[in-house]
Amino acid sequence: MTMTNRSPLISVCMPVYNAERHVSEAIESVLSQTFKDFEFLILDDGSTDGSLAILEQYADRDARIRLSSRLNKGLVHTLNDLIDRAGGEFIARMDSDDISLPRRLEHQANYLRANPECVVVGCQALIVDPDGDPLCIWFQGQTHEELDAQNLQGDHQSSLCHPAVMMRRQTVLDVGKYREQFQFCEDLDLWLRLAERGRLASLPIVLLKYRTHQFNKSNQRVAQAVRDFQTILTETRLRRGLPVGELPAGPQGEQTAPELTIHERWGWQALGGGHVATARKHARKSLIVAPFSMNAWKLFYCALRGH
Repeated sequence: MTMTNRSPLISVCMPVYNAERHVSEAIESVLSQTFKDFEFLILDDGSTDGSLAILEQYADRDARIRLSSRLNKGLVHTLNDLIDRAGGEFIARMDSDDISLPRRLEHQANYLRANPECVVVGCQALIVDPDGDPLCIWFQGQTHEELDAQNLQGDHQSSLCHPAVMMRRQTVLDVGKYREQFQFCEDLDLWLRLAERGRLASLPIVLLKYRTHQFNKSNQRVAQAVRDFQTILTETRLRRGLPVGELPAGPQGEQTAPELTIHERWGWQALGGGHVATARKHARKSLIVAPFSMNAWKLFYCALRGH
């Protein structure tokens, strides 16, 4: 890319924290985009593994990468730091363990340029397991009305897949960026405030592979996520002059039966998404983890059958 004093159209913003296993694949997916007019801002949030060394190797090889590192301050603070450093008209979110498909930036930038009333555009995302094998599609609405209604009603933690969006930087600055009092559901809060300044949209094509992991969240963390979720919805409804009414329970983790093991959950997701090979892999693993589980044997039978 020819370097000039002109700011790039897009600032790709990627926070990193202890992501050495997958970060190279994430970086490669951004550097191989068909759309070339971008800067790649990476902020290492105090990683304690080998992430920073990997990032430094890439930054030495590609001038589009602007790498920074500091002590750990958390995701929301890191996202706001990246926005402050961005020079592009558009901000493309990216996570350090996901994969952007080659035409992601091209499709989303073209949409924002053709639709000036739109302030954030998402896309379909293929949810993959830690190995990158497919599970299912992240289903969501496409129009502003569908997406905003889902967010406002709390049908989902967030209607837009957070690391798959592209936003207008100035509008994000105008609404005050991410609010750091919310360490959970910060994306839902931002979408609701952006929807009061312009329109939301989501492209009906898969442009990102979203990697899901097994995390052991404490009860305290889950409780805080629920409090943030309900506070965000309450504030938004009051701000818009709407009745608060009864609030949904909020994010509870996996949207499947709580008695299932993680491999059973992923197996059923893969089977429902038509990815039989992935379903069979997790069916086998579920039997290793819980050999006497009827749920595991049911999954194993259905995965062998293919439906």
